[in-house]
Amino acid sequence: MAEAPSICPTLLYADAKAAIQQLTEAFGFTENAVYEGEDGRVVHAELSYGNGMVMLGSKGTGSKFDKLMEGGGPGGVFVHVDDVDTHHGRAVEHGAEIVMPPTDQDYGSRDYMARDLEGNVWSFGTYRPGAAEG
Repeated sequence: MAEAPSICPTLLYADAKAAIQQLTEAFGFTENAVYEGEDGRVVHAELSYGNGMVMLGSKGTGSKFDKLMEGGGPGGVFVHVDDVDTHHGRAVEHGAEIVMPPTDQDYGSRDYMARDLEGNVWSFGTYRPGAAEG
C-alpha cells in the first residue's frame, strides 16, 4: 500500500480470528498486522484491500473502544472491486452468505452484498466514491 488511507472502518468481533480468515479467504483482503493479547484474542488487526484498510479486534477486551461499542449493531462497509462477478464467485466458493447477488444499479455500478460471520454487511461494487464524473 503506497499511502495510508485517511479513513479506516473499525469493527469488533466475538471471534476476530474467524473474521480475519473469512475476510482474507472469501473476500480477498490482505493481512497487514495482527496483534494478540496474552489471552490469544486479537487486540488489533489491520487488513487491506487495494488502497483501503479496515481495522478490527475482539469484543470483550475492556478497552475504551470496546466499552463504547458495547451493544452496537452490525456495521456496513463498501469496497470497490474491478470485477464484481469474479469477486462474488470467490466469496461463494468460500461459503460467504450472499444477501444480494451481483446486480446492475441505476447509477451505473454493479454490486453484490454479503454478510460476514457476525452480521456485518459488506458491499462490493464497481462504484468509486469520490471519483470525478466524466
